[in-house]
Amino acid sequence: MTDVTYEIVQHNGGWAYKLGDVFSETFATHDEARFAAERVAKEQERPGETGTIEYQDEKGRWHEELEDGSDRPHTHVSETTD
Repeated sequence: MTDVTYEIVQHNGGWAYKLGDVFSETFATHDEARFAAERVAKEQERPGETGTIEYQDEKGRWHEELEDGSDRPHTHVSETTD
């Protein structure tokens, strides 16, 4: 099983979560960013129906793949407090 970690970081004068080098939108507080990251992490672990997924790679290119819905990663949220 794949492990995915969302990291809470300061970004653009506020807080964001990021996966690799890709940032979420900016939130006003650390708690808002953490809550959003936890929501996204839970959604990513939830099994679902077979369907198409889209994602952006480290070079900024978008990809589309067929996902069977049962091969879900184990997700984590890493806290940053500075």
